[in-house]
Amino acid sequence: MSFKIAIIGAGSVGFTKKLFTDILCVPEFSDIEFALTDLSEHNLQMIKAILDRIVEANRLPTKVTATTDRRKALEGARYVISCVRVGGLEAYADDIRIPLKYGIDQCVGDTICAGGILYGQRNIPVILDFCKDIRELAEPGAKFLNYANPMAMNTWAAIEYGKVDTVGLCHGVQHGAEQIAEVLGAKSHSELDYVCSGINHQTWFIDLRLNGRRIGKDELIAAFEAHPVYSQQEKLRIDVLKRFGVYSTESNGHLSEYLPWYRKRPDEITRWIDMSDWIHGETGGYLRYSTETRNWFETEYPQFLEAASKPLDASKRSNEHASHILEALETNRVYRGHFNVKNTGIITNLPQDAIIESPGFVDRFGINMASGITLPEACAATCISSINVQRMSVHAAISGDIDLLKLAVLHDPLVGAVSTPEEVWQMVDEMVVAQARWLPQYAEAVPAAKERLSKSKVKTRDWAGAARRNVRSIEELRAEKTALKQAG
Repeated sequence: MSFKIAIIGAGSVGFTKKLFTDILCVPEFSDIEFALTDLSEHNLQMIKAILDRIVEANRLPTKVTATTDRRKALEGARYVISCVRVGGLEAYADDIRIPLKYGIDQCVGDTICAGGILYGQRNIPVILDFCKDIRELAEPGAKFLNYANPMAMNTWAAIEYGKVDTVGLCHGVQHGAEQIAEVLGAKSHSELDYVCSGINHQTWFIDLRLNGRRIGKDELIAAFEAHPVYSQQEKLRIDVLKRFGVYSTESNGHLSEYLPWYRKRPDEITRWIDMSDWIHGETGGYLRYSTETRNWFETEYPQFLEAASKPLDASKRSNEHASHILEALETNRVYRGHFNVKNTGIITNLPQDAIIESPGFVDRFGINMASGITLPEACAATCISSINVQRMSVHAAISGDIDLLKLAVLHDPLVGAVSTPEEVWQMVDEMVVAQARWLPQYAEAVPAAKERLSKSKVKTRDWAGAARRNVRSIEELRAEKTALKQAG
């Protein structure tokens, strides 16, 4: 087989390498072309050198190109994969820093909440540019695989306004299933069967079976509470399981910021989170992790390049969906996964225009979703709150309507639990002004926002959050990795 895959945002070096090696684990795909594109020439050259080393070490005919000219990369592509972060870590830092001034403590801030909504405002205009290029330059019927957050908003914009065949992909379901298999004592993940449904980062294990035996709420609660690690790391998630009756796919830290109950008072936050790793609820945890990872990669790049000389091992193919979807579409080996698509009767008690995440099967005929799923009422209610925020956020991003953007942020569950309308209005003005270079649709609104900020009497505070850790130096990271290796 010979076809072309374009990867936008290929400077996400570690993730691009994972997608690349996964795809090359499919024997029929050795002769394809990967076209890498990114705004950063530096990052492009680093990832291209790594992928070239993999191709050379495995004596493959695979072609790898790299260019900052996105349109050139998209020419003739059959598949387009996006893993972009518009504004990079600089804009992301504002997504965390500015809401903290108004008492909003986020762990990740990339899905909803104040940070996720602004992230969507930066991404959506760029996503629509991608879609325009795909329609004009890619192979007819090209499929757009979106890995970039905010997943639902980006996918919503691409489908509804970009008019491109789009599927959103995430790994939360797989990671949640791995936890469940572990606490239930499964010998392998294949023993666990499940149906997960909802919206991205708020997907629910509504049917669980271990070796064909249905697992109920009480058994699952007991298994998690007995686990020596998860009982501490997933306290909030276990509490939601007890109250809702089903387990959420999303991590303790992620889930905490989609709900209005657990992060609204600083003294309550530390009760529900765990500081052993960023993902369990640390203030700005993913920002710290991303910063450390970038610094580590830059410093340790020669080691990453050396590791690329190792032979490919198909047994280490990851559970990221992309390679499995491409394999099913091209070879007709059926693949079952959980995908983000527009709701068209798939989930009966969520809005039809929403982007949902639910089970589907892939073969030569495309992605075929299982329809007629009904969520437990509490799960549906929680999802609908987020969907309403996502819908307003997408419409604001398309129209450049700053008043609608403020209403979207006001209706966010956590923001609404913490902040007053006056605080929200000022916070959004401040975020739009700070990120103006990435928000072209709000250019006309920025001068008035600056004027309002100059006259505002809303008080803010200098607050690092309830559970903030400092970014570790390369020396600290190296010492920690050495200590873990010696302990292991």
